[in-house]
Amino acid sequence: MELYFLALLFVLLVGALLSGYPVAFALPGSAIATITLAALFGYFFTGNPDAYFVQGGPLQWLNAGITNFRGIYWEVERDTLIAIPLFVFMGIMLQRSMVAEDLLIAMAQLFGPIPGGLGIAVVFVGALLAATTGIVGATVIAMGLISLPVMLRNKYSAPLATGTIAASGTLGQIIPPSIVLIILADQLSNATGRASTLRKAEYAEATGSFSMPIEFDLTSTSAGDMFLGAFLPGMVLVGLYMGYILIVALLKPEVAPPVPYEGEYNARFFKGILLALVPPLTLIFAVLGSIVLGVATVNQAGAIGAVGAMIMAGYRLMHGRKGAYTPVILAVLSIIAIVVVLSFYDVNVKGSIGPGEALGIALALVAVTGFLVAVGWSCWRAYKIDDTLEGVMIETAKTTSLVFIILLGAAMLTAAFRAFGGEEVVKDFLFGLPGGFITKFVVVMAVIFLLGFFLDFIEIAVVVVPIVAPILLADPAANVTAVWLGVMIGVNMQTSFLTPPFGFALFYLRGVSPPEVKTIQMYKGVVPFILLQLAGLAIVGFFPYLVNYLPNRVQLTSETAPPPVNPLLQLCLEGYVFEQYALDADALRTSIKTARALDVSYLPEDGQAALAEGYDAALATFGLVDTIRAASAELEAALPDYRELHRTVRQIQRDMRGVTEIIEQQAKTLDRMVRSGTGLDVDIKRLEQSMASLAADRDAIETQIPDGWEAARERYLVLEAADKKARQRYRRNVDSAYEPLMELRLAIAQTEGLAALEDQLKLLAVAIAEAPGDQAIAAIKELSTLLRNFGGNDIASKLSKARRALKGDTPKREKAHGKWLEAVALFEAETAWRRIAADKLTAGLNAYNNAIKSNIGLRLQDDLTSDQAAFIASCRSTHVDISLSF
Repeated sequence: MELYFLALLFVLLVGALLSGYPVAFALPGSAIATITLAALFGYFFTGNPDAYFVQGGPLQWLNAGITNFRGIYWEVERDTLIAIPLFVFMGIMLQRSMVAEDLLIAMAQLFGPIPGGLGIAVVFVGALLAATTGIVGATVIAMGLISLPVMLRNKYSAPLATGTIAASGTLGQIIPPSIVLIILADQLSNATGRASTLRKAEYAEATGSFSMPIEFDLTSTSAGDMFLGAFLPGMVLVGLYMGYILIVALLKPEVAPPVPYEGEYNARFFKGILLALVPPLTLIFAVLGSIVLGVATVNQAGAIGAVGAMIMAGYRLMHGRKGAYTPVILAVLSIIAIVVVLSFYDVNVKGSIGPGEALGIALALVAVTGFLVAVGWSCWRAYKIDDTLEGVMIETAKTTSLVFIILLGAAMLTAAFRAFGGEEVVKDFLFGLPGGFITKFVVVMAVIFLLGFFLDFIEIAVVVVPIVAPILLADPAANVTAVWLGVMIGVNMQTSFLTPPFGFALFYLRGVSPPEVKTIQMYKGVVPFILLQLAGLAIVGFFPYLVNYLPNRVQLTSETAPPPVNPLLQLCLEGYVFEQYALDADALRTSIKTARALDVSYLPEDGQAALAEGYDAALATFGLVDTIRAASAELEAALPDYRELHRTVRQIQRDMRGVTEIIEQQAKTLDRMVRSGTGLDVDIKRLEQSMASLAADRDAIETQIPDGWEAARERYLVLEAADKKARQRYRRNVDSAYEPLMELRLAIAQTEGLAALEDQLKLLAVAIAEAPGDQAIAAIKELSTLLRNFGGNDIASKLSKARRALKGDTPKREKAHGKWLEAVALFEAETAWRRIAADKLTAGLNAYNNAIKSNIGLRLQDDLTSDQAAFIASCRSTHVDISLSF
């Protein structure tokens, strides 16, 4: 019965959309109507309003709706959505202030003399506007009004001209910053959590272990990751568009002839080009660069973009008038002043403020005040000139409200879809397809592509993505990243703006095109660009490196980068260091032997022993690497035969679980019918027969499992365990090889800091002998903490015993004094050997550290070097099949 209500939900949604009912109300309306009918039918026919729900009932759905409403509007964890109105404001402000028009005119003059140059200029400007506005409608309309008449006047064919403008205008959907990327990041962050749950459940079913290794888990995505991941695919599309126009122009010059510039290429010309090009490029760098460099979050970058657009509008709206550039000059000077102040002063107002800091804060306040004056001045100009600011604010409010209402309605629809078991239906359908992940992914992409003929990108993102993304992300065979899946969906959805009958870019362009341009010519013109978008989709699909590399690289080089010892990095880290061993094994052995020959006789005995064990472990590294290579080679040799068997058996077991789930659902229905007394005997008997038949089918499916499965599985697990054990031994070994060196170098570096505590230690004798117990205890405790900070743990331990002797009503001062004497003796011995080591051992230890820190000792470094981060980011940018562990 649940499937009937699922079908009703779909029918109501499609009917509402086709009737022209607003999407923002069609989504929640169809969900509310279906949920209400299911609850009423359940109450009147079975006495239970939850009867026709697979998951929960109407109350659970209502709670889910309230949770989604709170999540969209109030949860700080989803504050990425705040970036939407900021980027919308930035885009509309740049379009209304004619900055986009200046850019189009300048680029057309610059590229015009090249064959197809005018079309290439339109693509180039479309890419720049995409990186500054991200608003498809504004971009298409602006370029249609300015470029289309020029292209037609210069004998460009109407199909090529309209296709170029429409396709270039849609680049704003994939080139960051983009609203669709922000929405996809928000939807995928939720989908990743659900996919992680599905993957853990699959791991538990396959292995019997409820604790899945962290390296098998999924990593969520953010709007910043989506921006970084989409940048190179966006450039791929730009290259495809430009290449197509150039090829067409060379093969058919009459379709896209060169347009010579009638003026002179003088200083005035290039000044105009720079004035049109530099401000948008600066804004792009400020927005995207702040994210890439880790200076700002996506929200903060959105605020930077909004303020930057306001300042640009402030001088553009005053074009040709006196003082037009005064606010922007003031803003630039203020920013320079802020950067200079931050370079020379600590302006942390929460910390202690001395004379120098006070001067820095005062200068910073002056610079910030100047910047605020520039922003306020630009804002006033936008407000007074042509009511620009009011129009931009109204359009921003409309667009943002539409997006947020659709998000809420889509969340309600998705909850209803899951309540009727729709997610399980989709899951069973996709898993039933032959060919594994590739087939599932192609089918999903094809559905999204077809939906693009009828639905807007927001509707697809908030309705389809939450349903299919968890299923695709959970698949361990593909093990795709959330950012790659999001970018693939984003590139696919970009086609929705060009595909008839509801291609919005075509509607925008039709509205500003002259009458002589026929609609059929526009449809004909966008076909090659739709094919180019699909080609770009295929390129990104085959080369996930294009998407994953930049997010990985930025993550590994940021201030919050995971340390090299992070479990997720180990396989790639070992790939890096194993290459180093292959190149430098002899030099490393020589360095170890040289370090072993250093005179360390003055070190404590435990320190000498630790160093000797570290040298032994360092020399043992190469043998352990050979063991790993042998174990990995044996495992890899067994995989070709085992992988297909594993895939076949897991599919059979998945089919068995599907049948079992149906049996369990029917058992629940039978139990409800028996308990409520509403079930007819014939219906009860029919269900019992169906359950028995399904059980027989499940047993028949189980017989399809090959006889050698258990033995093959056992052999694989043995080989996998051997490989894992060899790697664990290697990791423990290199850690034990580097730790003594690291600890000794730290102790030597802390020598003077420890020695500086000598006077304080000696003064404790007076406190122990004469001061009240509480004061002496406090003094000992304070010094013990300082000693531990400089590696004097043994000394601090003796003082702790002295402190305990002073506790109670009758302090044992003589015992405390004895422990103090022991602490003094340890202190003198500790500082003595450290000073000798600092003088005689530092150079040798530093040379040894430089030799092994990027290979044997890499796991224990604080962070990765740029080259190491590049290697590991590249390694982690491909998708690795982990299904054999499931």
